[in-house]
Amino acid sequence: MSTDTPLLTSLRSPRVVAARRLAKRNQRGKERRFLAEGPQAVREAVAFGRLPDGEHAVVEVYVTPEAAGRHAGIVAAAREAGLPVLSATEEVVADICDTVTPQGIVALCRFIDTPFEQVLAARPRLVAVLAHVRDPGNAGTVLRTADAAGADAVVLTDASVDPYNPKAVRASVGSLFHLPVATGVPVEEAVARLRAAGVRVLAADGAGQRDLDQELDEGTLQGPCAWVFGNEAWGLPEETRALADEVVKVPIHGHAESLNLATAAAVCLYASARAQRSRGGCRVEGRAR
Repeated sequence: MSTDTPLLTSLRSPRVVAARRLAKRNQRGKERRFLAEGPQAVREAVAFGRLPDGEHAVVEVYVTPEAAGRHAGIVAAAREAGLPVLSATEEVVADICDTVTPQGIVALCRFIDTPFEQVLAARPRLVAVLAHVRDPGNAGTVLRTADAAGADAVVLTDASVDPYNPKAVRASVGSLFHLPVATGVPVEEAVARLRAAGVRVLAADGAGQRDLDQELDEGTLQGPCAWVFGNEAWGLPEETRALADEVVKVPIHGHAESLNLATAAAVCLYASARAQRSRGGCRVEGRAR
């Protein structure tokens, strides 16, 4: 599979050096660029990666000759979209990537976060709010879960991890490119503005006086809903719980002490998605992309 440039072989190439610097959060923020590693992430970035203004998110794709053969469809799609495809040695791709065993293909992308105002203007019915979530793997997994449940957006507060962290991007398995993601919103602002937009805000926390079974039995999950999920270790602080309309716990019917963040998020988001679908309020066939 032919590519657009001669083989990149030097680790000192300005392109390679610039891409490698994106491992650091401050550099990502300064340049508003990040890396999407592996065939699944690159495939989704090429197919669905768009900025709010419609510009393509992918700047260029780096691929080894061997990976270009294995993932010819991805390379062809990138070229068809008019994206530069740069051939590089395995050493160069490994130097750019964060993983120990890279898969030979990586996309350099622009930040694709959506302004919170735009999220609200779309009248969302199901939103995941990550407050104080610090683990990038958990953040990426919740983003993937929200995508699978048909959520309209994910909001990461200013106290949460960078969604463009390489581990978060990998854990999202391409879902980062599928739905609006708003970042850097103070949790107080996120909750207040969601409520003002007619969205009921539920804090998911084991300290809740109500549980998810009650919400389902009473039909209170059928309307627009935002779930607020907290830190992996200590959950949501009291002041954050106090902002929500209700604090809801996932009932533990067995002997487990608790659920981890990603599992609790999956249970809550799917409960809301199911309740909303029963009224025709949640898309069955997936969102328009």
